[in-house]
Amino acid sequence: MTETSIVDSLLQNMGNMHELGRQRAFELGNPFYAQFKEDGGYYRKELPNGEKYLVTVEIIMDENGMIVGVKDTFIKDFNS
Repeated sequence: MTETSIVDSLLQNMGNMHELGRQRAFELGNPFYAQFKEDGGYYRKELPNGEKYLVTVEIIMDENGMIVGVKDTFIKDFNS
């Protein structure tokens, strides 16, 4: 009998990985960004309070290549 590890169990359903990232972002009080085919190359930004927006995203890095911020530009409001 083979024993399945937790990692193997998670990897069997890769469709839920964005939900883990979303949950962690909200725990930290940060917005969650995700890209979906139907959004034409833009990102969806979801805030911890449930508001959703379509945005462009620019990753800001320091001189060492470390991410220091995210700049998003509003495209569409999904809340109305």
